[in-house]
Amino acid sequence: MVKGLKIESMTWFDIKKYLDDGYKTLVVAVGSIEQHGPHLPLITDTIIGENLVTEITKKLGKALQGPTIRLGCSNHHMCFPGTISLNPETLKAIIFDYVSCMNQHGFQNIIFIPSHGGNFKVLEEAITTLQNKYPSTKIIGFTDLYKYIDVTMQFSYDEGIKKEDAGAHAGETETSLMLYLYDEFVKKERFVPGYIGNFGKKEGELVLKSNISVLSNKGILGDPTKASASKGQKYLEKTANFMVEEIKKMI
Repeated sequence: MVKGLKIESMTWFDIKKYLDDGYKTLVVAVGSIEQHGPHLPLITDTIIGENLVTEITKKLGKALQGPTIRLGCSNHHMCFPGTISLNPETLKAIIFDYVSCMNQHGFQNIIFIPSHGGNFKVLEEAITTLQNKYPSTKIIGFTDLYKYIDVTMQFSYDEGIKKEDAGAHAGETETSLMLYLYDEFVKKERFVPGYIGNFGKKEGELVLKSNISVLSNKGILGDPTKASASKGQKYLEKTANFMVEEIKKMI
């Protein structure tokens, strides 16, 4: 067997050996390329999602990691330069083709993990269609956006960070994760607080229907000044454990 569980780094021969050995579960991150304030790179959600799925894949057992879908539905961030946003139907089409190929190769469980808020609803709609099309394959995803936000904010709260500071976008939580995963990408000298206030479904729907600047002209929800790599390491581990338990319930 090859080192690591990412199929993109394997040969077809390696993947066939894994499938023959019962590795019939594939886990896929669905990220984005979008603004994350003046201090985090556009690739933040994709980096966090890919590393989260790496941990989930290891913890699940008998699972492989599929190539990350790097672009997502980010129209609510288009007011900031560099953001690339897919039309929801485009993202669905990518997911449809992805599943068609992996189903053909013999994967029995195909699991999508979104790491960007704009992808959750689109992914849920795509999975409903796909499950009807491929009834013998288990196609699932964690698509409860506000549960995801609540859980990750709680992890920050457990570390003494107020949920308003943890934030839902480029705040303490995501900045801590990036300090742990890719410190060299983080512009620490640009840390500034963004929107510090309640962020629930009402605020989330406002941002998704309009754009994030209605809450923050910096593109930040939360306070990155309270971030640290040590907290980021804990968040990655706890989020992976949470996701594994959710996946086991769905499977």
